[in-house]
Amino acid sequence: MTFPFVISLPHCSGLIPDEMRTALALSDAEVKESADTGTKEIFGSLPAKIVIEAEYSRLLVDLNRDFLQKGNKGVVAQVDYHGRHIYNPGCVPSEIEVTKRLKRYYFPFHKRLNKALDMTDIKGLFDCHSLDGVGPAEAPDPGEKRKDIILGNNGDNNGNPLPVLGDTTCPLEILNLVKEAFEQSGFSVSINHPYAGGFITTCYGQRLVREGKFALQIEINQDLYMIPSGKRPDPGKLEETRRIILQLFQQIAKEL
Repeated sequence: MTFPFVISLPHCSGLIPDEMRTALALSDAEVKESADTGTKEIFGSLPAKIVIEAEYSRLLVDLNRDFLQKGNKGVVAQVDYHGRHIYNPGCVPSEIEVTKRLKRYYFPFHKRLNKALDMTDIKGLFDCHSLDGVGPAEAPDPGEKRKDIILGNNGDNNGNPLPVLGDTTCPLEILNLVKEAFEQSGFSVSINHPYAGGFITTCYGQRLVREGKFALQIEINQDLYMIPSGKRPDPGKLEETRRIILQLFQQIAKEL
């Protein structure tokens, strides 16, 4: 069974081009922390119609940001989610370098995503991420213990529209169907907290809703499959999580 969905994985890679590595102030371990560990294995393995994966780390260019967004947390960030400076002194990318990265890495990813969403047999987009079990310093929920799954549709904690955010990206009927599928599989679920959906979900979601489709952001808690005392996945837990999510997506696909 091929699921009629597009799966987007904008933060699945921790790869840094060789020519960029010496500019970074972060250690190899700190660079790895910026990757959404587990998303490629769990969501990238789903038999979706289209799976679109980032080739390089978000430290190079963040595919889940507006290309016009600047500053410390812009499309080419200068500070990571732990509040650490990404670049060595004097190595912050110039405007010319930012433009080169957008042209080489950012726009091709979004071109592929746009093309995939134009397919007539696609019913929706799942933009998939993973996060730390406790909110880090630069997150909206620093020090807060997180649920297993966070679903984001650009709304409030029940999935309803918030005037300050604009329209939601996924109808309540579909949001609740997905929420119930995760809960029935044993996961705790939060709606739009701490994240209500990033650029990919909000940029493409309102268009998809107008077409009778949807976009939904999924954040999975890394505590489900990471070794507690280390920074790497437990292979057994990762495989079990992948298996359960495959089963629940089969259910979601059939019901949709």
